[in-house]
Amino acid sequence: MKNLYYSLIAVFCVAVLSSCGILGKKDKGKGGTLPNDGQLHGVAPASKYTLPRPPGMVYVPQGTFHMGPSDEDPAYSFSARNRSISISGFWMDATEITNNEYRQFVNWVRDSIAARRLSYVKTGPDGEEHVDWAKMKTTKLSDPKVIEQLAGTDFILPPEDRLNGKKEIDPSKLVYYSDVFDLKEAAQRKNAGVARSKFITKNAFPYSIAPDTLCWIRDFAYSYNEPMTKRYFSHPAFGNYPVVGVSWKQATAFCDWRTHLLNAYLDSKKRAQESDFRLPTEAQWEYAARGGRSQSMFPWGNYYLRNKKGCLMANFKPGRGNYPEDGGFYTVRADSYWPNDYGLYCMSGNVAEWTSSIYYEGRNNFQHDMNPDVRWNAKDDDPPLMKRKIIRGGSWKDVGYYLQTGTSTYEYQDSTKSYIGFRCVIDLPAAPLKGKGSKEKKSK
Repeated sequence: MKNLYYSLIAVFCVAVLSSCGILGKKDKGKGGTLPNDGQLHGVAPASKYTLPRPPGMVYVPQGTFHMGPSDEDPAYSFSARNRSISISGFWMDATEITNNEYRQFVNWVRDSIAARRLSYVKTGPDGEEHVDWAKMKTTKLSDPKVIEQLAGTDFILPPEDRLNGKKEIDPSKLVYYSDVFDLKEAAQRKNAGVARSKFITKNAFPYSIAPDTLCWIRDFAYSYNEPMTKRYFSHPAFGNYPVVGVSWKQATAFCDWRTHLLNAYLDSKKRAQESDFRLPTEAQWEYAARGGRSQSMFPWGNYYLRNKKGCLMANFKPGRGNYPEDGGFYTVRADSYWPNDYGLYCMSGNVAEWTSSIYYEGRNNFQHDMNPDVRWNAKDDDPPLMKRKIIRGGSWKDVGYYLQTGTSTYEYQDSTKSYIGFRCVIDLPAAPLKGKGSKEKKSK
């Protein structure tokens, strides 16, 4: 009893000291010169941490939910059992990645390759050649003189592939070069002491990152979709529509580029590097889609696809094929309809979304209940069974069943579809509160 008494006193003292701001100040490491007083002060790994608030992303707070179907399983597949899952907090794009946002990636790859073809490079402090971006900013690739310089390289379509003799960039040359480190494999106990190079994949994305616009015709036989093929990615009218025709591999490459883009900026400001942008896991996607409504069938709640006024709540295939009834024939703007309680738009409908998780019927039998994740980065020679990646949310051409937050299906990682897009997540703490008595607000 006496020991219990002293324990309670100790807890009380810690609580009082913490509330007074006396404890919890030991994390002020100094990155500069330390005083020569023989005492412990700590050294920070970089300059003072300034929490970035990712533009266009919203914070999804940590929590627990029941993952799996919130309704009966009509197919009796039993591939998504209902169970309790805990998820840590993360940031997620408020909308699907748009054509304009993906175009920034394509243009960056295009310009970096063109710069090397034009010899617009400079040697950095590390002795390696880097793109001279200052020179590239003043160079217009639409300039006939620049096109003529590039015509002598393989970056421009050969004469036999040109339409009416127009010299255009060869989309197959838009390859994003990057190295990837396999953390999961390096963490295996059997790999302790193995050289780091064994877990590095050089040029991890050896394929074009240009969207496959022909998918609009390929996906629908005997259907006139040529206008979408010609205009959807290239015309400014569709700039804020979700990008489609992007495979799981290309979406992963986009996440890798977005990570390097952020960290290169932070490094130039001598600030700490951040976590990687990536595709959400299946569990993260479902947790975010529910918006805090643990047992709801849809992001907006139960049980219907219409609100009290009779308005459809998402872009999908109403009835037996009345596509325009919801306001969109194909896709709609990525910020259409009402967001869920976390501020996320079109988590159901518009386009289905890639996740990082592999589709395996028995995955729920062995996954952890804390941030569950089952990944497999299939090689080209792996069997098709290993190339199935989970897609969620349903799309503009799907019936209402696929819009349910607990409905899971798949597509092959190297396939491109006119109804599949993606959004990114990043693991950062919540943004700090500003001012006295201010409430945490969602990022728009």
